[in-house]
Amino acid sequence: MVRVFEQAVAEFVGAKSGVALSSGTSALHATMHAIGIRPGDEVIVSPMTFVATSNAVVFQGGTPIFADVNDNTLLLEPQQVEKKITPRTKAVIAVDYAGHPCDYDLLREICDKHGLFLVADACHALGAKYKERNVGTLADLTVFSFHPVKHITTGEGGMVVTDDLELAEKIRRFRNHGISSDHYERAEQGTWYYEMVELGYNYRITDFQCALGLSQLRKLPCWIDRRREIASCYNEAFASLPAIKLLRVCLNVFHVYHLYVIRLNTDKFRVDRRKIFSALREEGIGVNVHYIPVHLHPFYRQRFGTRPTLCPVAEAAYEQILSLPIFPAMTDQYVSNVVTAVQKVMRAHPE
Repeated sequence: MVRVFEQAVAEFVGAKSGVALSSGTSALHATMHAIGIRPGDEVIVSPMTFVATSNAVVFQGGTPIFADVNDNTLLLEPQQVEKKITPRTKAVIAVDYAGHPCDYDLLREICDKHGLFLVADACHALGAKYKERNVGTLADLTVFSFHPVKHITTGEGGMVVTDDLELAEKIRRFRNHGISSDHYERAEQGTWYYEMVELGYNYRITDFQCALGLSQLRKLPCWIDRRREIASCYNEAFASLPAIKLLRVCLNVFHVYHLYVIRLNTDKFRVDRRKIFSALREEGIGVNVHYIPVHLHPFYRQRFGTRPTLCPVAEAAYEQILSLPIFPAMTDQYVSNVVTAVQKVMRAHPE
């Protein structure tokens, strides 16, 4: 079932090859291994992501270099990426934050100009499109996650899709202890012999997880439709609220809304994010914050000397953002409850 699931996901996004792994994090790590990240190498990453994105660089001994995001979308800003490139830069990891694809044309132009790998952390964006092209076909390698909160789940799991068959084979070896063949291949060849040709990990996914993934994949289009319906309801309800600023959705993308993120307009209104968070929780609304900018975490400040003011746009956004509930099983009544609660709480914090 592993091979069947890999082929199904690759076909769904339009890539030549898919390699399934035990998690999105292991998929990111294997990707950094495949492109040869080593001590001394730098990889440009977004601060507005889960820590796994940059941790994968650190696992390989590389140095993550944080480039700031666009103020309207919270996606990696290509101009900031170019400013961070040095002779040690080897790759750029673009994060499709909340399910909105990055500006891949500009990022590709920059990476090609400087001879860099372009990696898409599309853990939020399975099924998304950029200029009518599927996420999964826009970067040298694209990483998806199948964690329980993602668009589809295998319980835990991840996948790398790519058109580069050599890189795909490196990832397959890396997930299997660095061994040059797996048990499927040995069974087909009628042999017991194998060789470990490099140091790898046990990052394999199971057959029954992939069977679940196949079942989920068939439901993905209708689940994406439901997420977009909920986002549309939210957009309409909150567009006229002065205390809320909606993230921009670019005209040339198909957004799949892993997250629905609002920004509190703290510059114009007396809106305290902590109080809003607590008030909405008291109303029974499961709000959250995605994410603390990675460079502000103690590990990165201590290991790499990162500091506040390094990415001012991401840092300012972090003080304002809230994620509202969005998932396919949400009923219309629950969506209405969220809208009513947000409106109620915002009215309690006037200008």
